[in-house]
Amino acid sequence: MTVSLNHTIIASKDREESARFFRELLELPAAPSWGPFTNIQLDDGTLLQFAEPPVEIQMQHYAFLIDDELFDRAYERLRAGGVTHWADPQMRRPGEINDEHGGRGVYFKDPAGHAIELITRPYL
Repeated sequence: MTVSLNHTIIASKDREESARFFRELLELPAAPSWGPFTNIQLDDGTLLQFAEPPVEIQMQHYAFLIDDELFDRAYERLRAGGVTHWADPQMRRPGEINDEHGGRGVYFKDPAGHAIELITRPYL
């Protein structure tokens, strides 16, 4: 059996808002949800479960590998929505994208304050 990520829980201030943000940005359909989770499912089957923990949310980093066409559409949605974004994780190049690793990438924060990265080529 190969190893793959099946699901992860993403802490959210508003689980519905966070799930909607990712569904719209990454053009994903709604997935069945249950209990304290609002779920979305990536094309590879990985389940993202958004929940509202009763603690202060610590920033996490999530990177999504997407194709060039979806990157163009997602980046336009970020810009049209006024989402602050950077070309680098240190946030020194605002309003830009990068062309590292033979592709393109952009960094921004989701509604819960997590550091999100969209890339068009894997690092390895």
